[in-house]
Amino acid sequence: MYHEAALLDAWRLDDWLELLTDDVQYTIPSTDHVEGDGNSSLVLINDDAARIRGRVNRLKSRHAHREFPTSRTRRMITNVRVVDVRTTEVDVTCNFVVYRIRGTVDPYVGRYLYTLVRLDGAFQIRTRRVELDLETLRPHGTISFIL
Repeated sequence: MYHEAALLDAWRLDDWLELLTDDVQYTIPSTDHVEGDGNSSLVLINDDAARIRGRVNRLKSRHAHREFPTSRTRRMITNVRVVDVRTTEVDVTCNFVVYRIRGTVDPYVGRYLYTLVRLDGAFQIRTRRVELDLETLRPHGTISFIL
């Protein structure tokens, strides 16, 4: 989690992609229905590997107007806990605060839920779920970076 946070804060998005499995799922449920999933309810983000690569390519281009030039972010990761251990998978959760700095400072607070898979002696991210504790996405109403 700490390595991932450092990569994202440095906008090393190609290196971050290497942490993900080919069947990765990245989900951010809506702030009013944190239990929601992309199959049965409206979510803010529900990306598979192809959509994540597209999102990263867009963020690295001039086409992501909200992130050109890129925002500065600083992530605080805490309360990392292993929730479940299976033969090749581990479920992990942790709390976070991500500060996005671009003119103003916008804090995003919540928790991450991961399923990590051991592949070739290292862990990769199979699922990455971001549950926000915010009631609304103010002041901008969007998430324009990898949360």
